[in-house]
Amino acid sequence: MSNRRTRHGTGVRKAFSWLWMLIGLVYFFLPLAATFLFSLKGKKGVLSFVAYEHVFADPKFLKTFGFSLEMSILTVIVGLALIVPTAIWIHLKVPKAKPLIEFFTLLPFVIPPIILAFGLIRIYSRPPFAIVSSPLLLVAGYVIIAFPYIYKSVDAGLRAMDLRGLTEAAQSLGAGWLTLLFKVILPNLRTALLSALFLTFAIVIGELTLAVLLAWPAFGPYMALMGRNLAYEPAALAILSFGMTWGAIGLIQAVSRGRPGQGSNLGGTH
Repeated sequence: MSNRRTRHGTGVRKAFSWLWMLIGLVYFFLPLAATFLFSLKGKKGVLSFVAYEHVFADPKFLKTFGFSLEMSILTVIVGLALIVPTAIWIHLKVPKAKPLIEFFTLLPFVIPPIILAFGLIRIYSRPPFAIVSSPLLLVAGYVIIAFPYIYKSVDAGLRAMDLRGLTEAAQSLGAGWLTLLFKVILPNLRTALLSALFLTFAIVIGELTLAVLLAWPAFGPYMALMGRNLAYEPAALAILSFGMTWGAIGLIQAVSRGRPGQGSNLGGTH
């Protein structure tokens, strides 16, 4: 009797789980489907991809997307160069500082981007740091915005491996810090680094406030301008942006699937 009740309770819980999942899928995909359908109505009376053709034919599309792609690459390089060694150092040398770093990762969510932009303009618009007209300032702002996502990805990867054990084993084999970093730690962080890379790409591609206030022709302001002046093309841009974001997530899953979590990699330290 008790087994029957247990099976009945388990079945009810599974049914409710599937119900909530179905509700979530409908809530998520229904607006997306409506947006896609609207983007196909660029030609009166028929469904067509004319809005997408207009988007790809606009020279500003490739110009702004190319610029944001360059900024995302620079943001990833600078962000990883700053955060990866810092995260490793904190895990190995000062683990008590982790709560403080966790607090810092919350600041980009608390401080509005408009305040960050005005702060950067005020500080870096006068000598000796007059770089407000340089894209380096935009990259610096993007690094701050992407900091929580990069650090959380790297921190999760470091937590998943036995960092201290790998470090001690590599050093006992005569490996220096550069060998340890590039041949032991980074190969075991590849999934975490890919997550940070694609999350940063998605953030930079859609960012609006910094690009507008620092007056750079980025993809985010281009999408906002299209949304003010046109009807069907902004819907097409929204679908394209969504597709790029989910394509990045799919690449993360494809690369990380079937690979060990964070196995040891000491073969190159001999």
